[in-house]
Amino acid sequence: MKKTLKITLIAILSLTGGFAGHQLSQSISDNQSQFYTNDATTKQLIKPVLLDESKFDNKATHFFDLTRASKKAVDAVVHIQTHFVREEITYDPFLKMFYGKDAYKIRERHGKSSGSGVVMSPDGYIVTNNHVVQDAKEISVVLKQKRYNATLVGTDPSTDLAVLKIEAKGLKYAEFGNSDDLKLGEWVLAVGNPLNLQSTVTAGIISATNRNIDLLTSNYNPEENIFPVESFIQTDAAVNSGNSGGALVNVEGELVGINTAIASGTGFYAGYSFAIPSNIVKKVTFDLMQYGEVKRVQLGINLIENNSEIELNYNLSSEKGLVVTNVIQGGNAYQSGLKAMDIILSVDGKLIRSVSELQASIVLNNPGDKVKLAILRNGAHKEVEIMMAS
Repeated sequence: MKKTLKITLIAILSLTGGFAGHQLSQSISDNQSQFYTNDATTKQLIKPVLLDESKFDNKATHFFDLTRASKKAVDAVVHIQTHFVREEITYDPFLKMFYGKDAYKIRERHGKSSGSGVVMSPDGYIVTNNHVVQDAKEISVVLKQKRYNATLVGTDPSTDLAVLKIEAKGLKYAEFGNSDDLKLGEWVLAVGNPLNLQSTVTAGIISATNRNIDLLTSNYNPEENIFPVESFIQTDAAVNSGNSGGALVNVEGELVGINTAIASGTGFYAGYSFAIPSNIVKKVTFDLMQYGEVKRVQLGINLIENNSEIELNYNLSSEKGLVVTNVIQGGNAYQSGLKAMDIILSVDGKLIRSVSELQASIVLNNPGDKVKLAILRNGAHKEVEIMMAS
């Protein structure tokens, strides 16, 4: 029988008093965790294979020794613990005798959440997932056995990111890598605090990029300028509850993603983990640090991903790219002359094959930036330059 995989946010969340609200992840307490060791009787004698490392470049040899990247990443990853209070509406049995279904009362439920974060600057700015600190009344950060009180600088539900600040100086911090340079099969490390096990490092490879897993669709709220952006990096590096907000780094120890979710039928790691690309993290983090909010831009179009069936149904000249189905009047694309049935092939020279790829490219821009789209219109190649406004 095939098991259905469910996308799960990976912060540890526990509640007292039977809180029945939205659960961010599978609840895992210390006494529920079970650990297994290998049976010594099953060990096999394995003959080592000697490799001639002279045949590999410097970056490739790091696969055989990941200690440098691990040390660099561990020093910049923190353990985040929060205390939150949420309201629960319940019926009061006594009042129900007099008022029936209209009788209710509001009760406060206290809970704790645990996750990870990555130091962004020597003076104590830290990036994590929004769902790690959402609704938190108190936030603390543990770094090298020292506990700090943290303040919330800003959040961005559109990307599930948040920035914290602690009062500290001279901290070791993560250096950004370019997530656009990631290649399938490239080795990466996941660093965080799964199951309250601090400073845990696991290794895996890049399994896919630009994944849309419908994780943030419930956050959609145009009135509050919340437009979910999903372009996740998929890896097979083992992550579990508590890894949320932790670092995904390349073999150089550079930050290439923020670990955010897993796909699992049990709530535990099943081989699929997802991270927010570092290029998006960099844009959102710096905006929150500088402005307290994200300076977001929109093209103002509706799209569908092109394929041979779409090409046939709409009598298009190509099955590549993204098909513009509607241009919102007054929007940025409308002002620049983009039209319905235009096919977007690339953004600023980068080929676009999915909506998530387009989102990842557009979200990096600021108001006032210019974006060049290579398009097909009635079979003819054209270039459209769009001035981005908020």
